[in-house]
Amino acid sequence: MCDEASLEVLRPIVEEMGWQPEKCFKGGLRNAVQTLSVTASPNILLVDLSESGDPLSDINALAEVCEPGTVVVAVGQVNDVRLYRDLIASGIHDYLLKPLQPATVRDALAQAQAVFAAPRTVDPSAAKNHVAAAIIGTRGGVGASTLATSLAWLFSTDNKLATSLLDLDIHFGTGALTMDLEPGRGLTDAIENPSRIDGLFLERATVRVNDHLAILSAEAPISSPLLTDGSAFVQLETEFRQAFEVTVLDLPRNMLINFPQLAPSLSVAVLVTELTLASARDTIRLLSWFKSQAPQARLIIVANKVQPNFTEISKADFEASIETPIDFTIPYDLKAASMAAKLGQTFAEANTATKGASVIREIAREIIDVGVDVVPPKPSLLGKFDLKAMMPRAKKKAQAPS
Repeated sequence: MCDEASLEVLRPIVEEMGWQPEKCFKGGLRNAVQTLSVTASPNILLVDLSESGDPLSDINALAEVCEPGTVVVAVGQVNDVRLYRDLIASGIHDYLLKPLQPATVRDALAQAQAVFAAPRTVDPSAAKNHVAAAIIGTRGGVGASTLATSLAWLFSTDNKLATSLLDLDIHFGTGALTMDLEPGRGLTDAIENPSRIDGLFLERATVRVNDHLAILSAEAPISSPLLTDGSAFVQLETEFRQAFEVTVLDLPRNMLINFPQLAPSLSVAVLVTELTLASARDTIRLLSWFKSQAPQARLIIVANKVQPNFTEISKADFEASIETPIDFTIPYDLKAASMAAKLGQTFAEANTATKGASVIREIAREIIDVGVDVVPPKPSLLGKFDLKAMMPRAKKKAQAPS
């Protein structure tokens, strides 16, 4: 608040609602921008526009530093219907006139609290024709992440589809690393605050790879265990369906087991395997799991890193064991994989002319066939927010010496 009189009205109401009166500060919108640029945003922010010469411009500056999901209530002295409408259109929850009246402030904060706590709602019609493809390795090291990043890149470049890559290996994910990017804190923030997840959150939390591809990944400290009931992942899936045409989930098998609620929304499940006895056993178990938990998902089996003369069991024996044919076989190509790593690119991007990349393109076409005639996403309702300016810039990792 810009003045002491407003603070005197506000503090008793804050105490009455069970909040800390110490969280009421003197200062206007500019002070709020400076403070929130270095500290976490509150659930509800009441901010004074009285000293602002250009409230709409300053609100956009606030949006750049305010975390997604924060409910903002503005206070000002200008009684102008046009200003009120512009502020509401920019994403502000409410606008109160000064001098503040206790009853009005109390009602506004109570409504803001209800909005923050309310479950997110979506328009079911906007989710039509969205393709959600989970890439799951039957064993560690079979190359599921390599395939997931390549598929996401192909959807965004070859098909020009709005694509998201959600890397759910929270501690050891390689989605961003493969593309030579810093993952940011978007995914860990989502897990810690599921109620904040909405379309604006995705705009700010994801990292852009190109014009059509955004990635949400993490490198959470290994000293921090994953503490979630899975609601964040379900909410992320819902928002991805609203904002993108294709979602690729790099889904570790342990995450699938711990959070089975992820499965019902999948259009396609790609099981990446190797021709070994252990992979045959786990492929059988995963096939059985999907048939019971996600019967709607189209199952695709991909044998990766195949060396015809050096397989533990033959392709024919593997298929006999799992009682279903392998859909695609990707040959082992160490040189191509090394080239992709050195360039900081996906396998398909760095090795367009190789046999492996050709097979991955066939897999991409198979997945897209599941959701033909994809409808472009609807524009954001937060028209006044400069969403492009709010997108984090992709930071390149330091290049390793050659």
